[in-house]
Amino acid sequence: MTRAGLTAARSSTAQLAEIIPQVDDGQWELPSACAGWRVIDVLAHLAALATEAVDPPPPDPTLPKNRERYHDLRVDERRGWSHAEVIDEWRHSTPRQLDLLAAAQEPPEADEPVEVPGLGTYPRHLLANTMAFNVFCHLRNDLLAPDGPLPLTLPEPTGDQVAPAIDFMLAGLPQMQGAELTATVRHPLVLDLTGPGATTVTVHPATDPDGQLTVTPGVDAPTRVHSTALAFIAWATTRSPWRDHCRITGDPAVATPFLDHLDII
Repeated sequence: MTRAGLTAARSSTAQLAEIIPQVDDGQWELPSACAGWRVIDVLAHLAALATEAVDPPPPDPTLPKNRERYHDLRVDERRGWSHAEVIDEWRHSTPRQLDLLAAAQEPPEADEPVEVPGLGTYPRHLLANTMAFNVFCHLRNDLLAPDGPLPLTLPEPTGDQVAPAIDFMLAGLPQMQGAELTATVRHPLVLDLTGPGATTVTVHPATDPDGQLTVTPGVDAPTRVHSTALAFIAWATTRSPWRDHCRITGDPAVATPFLDHLDII
């Protein structure tokens, strides 16, 4: 099971909880590094996800199918809330979300497939990694300096925080963009991620016209993309240009179309 994902989700959540009391009213209104969202909107997004996890809304076919637009909708619903109301929702729902994720590490539920609309299908236990990724990415990349507006500091990220986020990203990579991303991979290519959260995997082309990319551990191709794992979280979500962080060895034509299109949500 992905108990490491649960530990990482708890760790980044605890760090966010330390940051929240240090943010003043003016800072909550600053633009975050997440386009279109203020600092308070980033927290509203995390609060909305937590509330939906513990109290799922009824199905609504009118909601946006695009996951990013869906997140925008939930944030927009909270734009009239006070800062205190958003913080209270986050503080109320997040511990309950973590409790649910802890229960999801136990069989037989742990391996049940769960569809996350717009993102793909994952074993239930991997949802802890989803939260680990969300909280870490938004906190470190969108809120805190140097990329975000808040001049606050945290300890350097650890491998225990980063690796579960990377695991989710690699699980989502074949699913989130479907045929659009699949079409960019004609030959296997390696992602060599170093530093905290280090891992090395090979992205393989689909084996049939309607198939997906596959991601396997280790090196199984001559073309490699070298980056730190921390930078991968930024450039693979298009927060930062991949060319600022990546070095390609082998054939650049094999890797460049993939890198140009990758956009993990």
